[in-house]
Amino acid sequence: MIAPDSLSVLDCQVLLQLGNRLQLQRKAQGLSTIEMAKRAGISRMTLRAVESGDPSSSMGSYLRVMAVLNLSGELAFVAVDGRLPRQAGSDTVRSRRARSTAQVVISADETRHQLQDLQSLALHRQAVRVVQQDPVLLDRANKILSRWLTTRPNSRSAPLWQEWEQILKYQSWRKILRSSQRAQQLRQASPLVTVLPEAIRLHVLAQVRDLKKGVTLGKHALIRDI
Repeated sequence: MIAPDSLSVLDCQVLLQLGNRLQLQRKAQGLSTIEMAKRAGISRMTLRAVESGDPSSSMGSYLRVMAVLNLSGELAFVAVDGRLPRQAGSDTVRSRRARSTAQVVISADETRHQLQDLQSLALHRQAVRVVQQDPVLLDRANKILSRWLTTRPNSRSAPLWQEWEQILKYQSWRKILRSSQRAQQLRQASPLVTVLPEAIRLHVLAQVRDLKKGVTLGKHALIRDI
């Protein structure tokens, strides 16, 4: 039995919000995509992936962008667990640390179809993974697509289905896992999610329902009084 991907819907939403924040910060600092990519030492395509919260982008790419925007300190705080090194042999500087708890609520905005897009993206991430593990499911998706094209050749979705023929043939998964408008359109006409095992589909939908209510994350932080 194929288990669900460990990357949850919540994880994807956090990345989407991070990408959106990085994009807003870039614009606030007056940086074009060309200038930003140049300073970060990445391609514009990689920058677009980072700003769309693409889970397949490397941590290094995210960190390069955050460094240019002077946000890498936030990641560093997580990496060192918020602890400042004590100065050995210092009698004049003493630090008092108190543990406190901060909470962050993660949710998706239904008014902008964000939740629907997130659900579609999550289902397709799972579907891509299962067809890679089980070629029989990929064959089934091809047969379903062929039947759609044969029985409904004049459908408004026909051009998208024709594009899906190439996607399935060459397994061009990145084309459907982006946050672009075209990727969203392709996911809406997808034969791929029809072969997703029911248990995995229900697993994703349950995560989406939780996110709709808002998921509260607890974060332990250190308060310093020096």
